[in-house]
Amino acid sequence: MDKLVVSDDKALLDQHRIYDFLTHQSTWAMGISLSVVQKSIQHSICIGAYLDGLQVGFCRVITDQATFANLVDVVVWPEYRGMGISRRLMEAVSEHPALQGVRRFTLATSDAHGLYQKYGFTALHKPQTFMEIYRPDIYQRDTRETA
Repeated sequence: MDKLVVSDDKALLDQHRIYDFLTHQSTWAMGISLSVVQKSIQHSICIGAYLDGLQVGFCRVITDQATFANLVDVVVWPEYRGMGISRRLMEAVSEHPALQGVRRFTLATSDAHGLYQKYGFTALHKPQTFMEIYRPDIYQRDTRETA
């Protein structure tokens, strides 16, 4: 594998590439608008993975940088999977200075439990104490912007 660069510099992010993946290929953000993706990037810690300047991976952490963090939008583009990129993204998340010392760090996954367990994630300690408002079709209803 060529030299992989992992960075939290938002200026390096290919926001249109991220948007394209999330709105067309993800299972969790299908139909999301570009403006929502851009706003989510603006208000999160974002980590990108790059090979020869091309973005090949991405993840985002929603956090107050003191007590709570939630890992979302972990993406490795299909043609770059199996190369250890998700592991490198997770190492960057685990080592990120702004995330050290948060009391609760959460994520949701349907198929990557093994990856996240390697970085200390477990099932909820007290699932009976968690509640949510979940709107899985919200991006399909938001037709104000399609590109």
